[in-house]
Amino acid sequence: MEKKKRHWSSIVLISILTGIPYIFITRVISIFVLLLTSSRFYEGLVWVTSATVLTLAFLWLIGVLNDEKVTTLIAMAAVLVVISALSYSKYEAHVEKLKIVDDQAVNMRDYKPFQEGTKAVSLPEPAMLNIRSKLPRLDGSTALYPMYAAFVQAVYKQKDYPPYDYGGDSEVQVNGTEEAYDRLIKGEVDIIFAPGPSEDQEAQAKAAGVKLKLTPIGYEAFIFFVNSRNAVQGVTLEQIQGIYAGGLTNWKQVGGANEKIRPFQRRENSGSQTMLQKIMKDKQLMKPIEEDVSAGMGDIIKETANYRNYKNAIGFSFLFYATEMVHEQQIHLLKINGVEANRANISNGTYPLTAPFYAITAGSDNPKVQPFIDWILSPQGQYLIEKTGYTPLGS
Repeated sequence: MEKKKRHWSSIVLISILTGIPYIFITRVISIFVLLLTSSRFYEGLVWVTSATVLTLAFLWLIGVLNDEKVTTLIAMAAVLVVISALSYSKYEAHVEKLKIVDDQAVNMRDYKPFQEGTKAVSLPEPAMLNIRSKLPRLDGSTALYPMYAAFVQAVYKQKDYPPYDYGGDSEVQVNGTEEAYDRLIKGEVDIIFAPGPSEDQEAQAKAAGVKLKLTPIGYEAFIFFVNSRNAVQGVTLEQIQGIYAGGLTNWKQVGGANEKIRPFQRRENSGSQTMLQKIMKDKQLMKPIEEDVSAGMGDIIKETANYRNYKNAIGFSFLFYATEMVHEQQIHLLKINGVEANRANISNGTYPLTAPFYAITAGSDNPKVQPFIDWILSPQGQYLIEKTGYTPLGS
């Protein structure tokens, strides 16, 4: 009996002395794997493999398994690990091939004013307004940059206006809706071009003692889109609310295939996410799909996932962006309440998710700001809005 006690005591001691450094080494390996792959799957595979080896070693130590069985089981485990890694690698390669609809991925330099070959549209005659000094500092949502780049090309003095120059001295930048509101509230810009503010952005302005002035300058359709292979051609507004509240979870519930709906959202305070929140009304918006993003040293943070064009996915944006700026994407737009999102239906008011976009100020003392906004509301400014691909106010 005493001998058996000493035997188990030795086993426990050996297990502790070898197990602790073994776990530490596994943790180091898992961190290294995360740094290389930024994938929780491979981190998990490291821990499962480590636990399997440790378990087999313990069973061998207490005599449950002999050398031959341990060797066989380790070989089988190794084969399963290789198969799992290869299968997941193949899955990752498939996912990476799927198109991503993300307005931050569009190169706004193509629309930069005054550059040769710019996509920014031009007036057929000289502008009725010319600003040569005290240029209003501009920023805005990505989807609206082609429009206000056209304004600048018509009215501002000719020079280089780098669109991505945050922290620099370019008077015309495009940092996206969220950053544009932040800069306006801080007084870093004079005008931003964007959809209406979110509740959070309104609260930020109030806390900073800033009053936002929203001047409608045109209209745009908020649209929902799916993979081109999705048989669903349209949904009702109530069904959209059901999908994004989590009540409708399968495409067969809205006339499609028996596949789980994968609803993507955008970052908080982005223009399109704010629009989604507004159309949800009193319904609670579900938690968005997230993806793991490496923050260095093996740490992982969660960020709202960009729309990736899975067969069962649904996403949203604004009409101009989805049809003009990423027209190569293999998606189709959904009719809402049986009405197609197009310029005619925006103009006649039949498309139900039409909203104004604004020139937004916050008390700038630049004397050129109001004349510039007045010009945007003039026939010339409205002409550029229409020619860019949006719906002007008079339509």
